[in-house]
Amino acid sequence: MATPMSVNLPFNRECVGADFIPAKRGGKPPDLEGHWLIVQDQGLIVRPGDDGFSVPSGACPSGVEGGAPFWMGTYREAPCWVVALARGAPVPAGYERQTLVPMQGTRLPDHLLSLGGMAMQALWWESTSGHCPRCGDKTERIEGEWGKKCPACRYEHYPHLHPAVITLVRDDERVLLARKREWAPGRYALVAGFVDNGESLESTVAREVKEEVGVDVTDIQYVGSQNWPFPSQLMVGFVARYAGGDIVVDPEELEHARWFPRNALPNRPSRHSIAGYILEHYARKP
Repeated sequence: MATPMSVNLPFNRECVGADFIPAKRGGKPPDLEGHWLIVQDQGLIVRPGDDGFSVPSGACPSGVEGGAPFWMGTYREAPCWVVALARGAPVPAGYERQTLVPMQGTRLPDHLLSLGGMAMQALWWESTSGHCPRCGDKTERIEGEWGKKCPACRYEHYPHLHPAVITLVRDDERVLLARKREWAPGRYALVAGFVDNGESLESTVAREVKEEVGVDVTDIQYVGSQNWPFPSQLMVGFVARYAGGDIVVDPEELEHARWFPRNALPNRPSRHSIAGYILEHYARKP
């Protein structure tokens, strides 16, 4: 099996590399100047240009009122700030909203998808961490960290990632794909599901495949992983070999599942997702 290459996928921090330094060292900049990641309804506010899209820089564009800006870190030696723009609010003059969602046909380059994804996760964390989960008191940000601390009971907690597995099932010249009811007509993808307490990733693969499509798998092998900020998941990719059983679809999770010839795959996810990556690099291999 080839060496995993998921670091090349958008939404993984590797896409911005050394250009980005998280806000986990030193104090918060005194001035609200720098790069601005303005998120509106899973879209990023950008300025179009002849050489592509760019985010606002300098002071925050006028008309953006989404609460206190969140200092996410430093990008290309300038502070990187995150703020939300309310749904339905007008986009600042000279800018436009571009979706961050691959399934909606995003036009953003990988580095902006990755920065925008981290911004979405930062906003999600801010919206869900304002009060202590232990005693209910208002939390404070831990200096030099993204975590929060309760001044009353001293409990600390940090941004939550929810691990999920996503698996391609192979059987000689065919692969097993599934579709959800809400997907575009004709689109199929991989079986996926969240990790339960006490489970290894491999046991999650076997359980999810059995629960959702009714078959057994063996020879479960890791491919790579992708941060998936919708809202805060870590997708862990695998390929597995069919070991027996008939397809029986869980109707609460899926609309349909079927075997496809490896050389005749249906409409499938774009290159932006680990599902698309696995299908591109592993579906046609025996």
